[in-house]
Amino acid sequence: MDSDLMKLMKNDRFAAYVGIEIIKVEPGYAITQMEISEKHLNGVDIIQGGVIFTLADFAFAAAANATGSVTVAINSNISYFMASKGKSLIAEAKELSSSKNIANYNVDVFNEHRDHIAKLSITGYKKLKK
Repeated sequence: MDSDLMKLMKNDRFAAYVGIEIIKVEPGYAITQMEISEKHLNGVDIIQGGVIFTLADFAFAAAANATGSVTVAINSNISYFMASKGKSLIAEAKELSSSKNIANYNVDVFNEHRDHIAKLSITGYKKLKK
């Protein structure tokens, strides 16, 4: 990962606070991961939906910004398939299409057993070249 991208990703204070790590990143593709702790659980003791969304959104950000353009989400839709019983979550972002200003991604979220927890469909706007 180039130093500008690394700086951008490390500057995401919320992602750092919730414990997201970048496992792999290349233009249009990224894998992120987080270990689940008590702070990630909601009132009924399952992983809070916003935690899952944040992990997926961060994977998108890493993949999209690795293309060389500052890219921000302008639309997203998440589907939750099941509550995770695992101790970690992994998000895999893949670019589906890209034009001058718009990029579309799918992000799949799994637990460490590869149970499919959620899918995020997200559209990004390319603001400018870094």
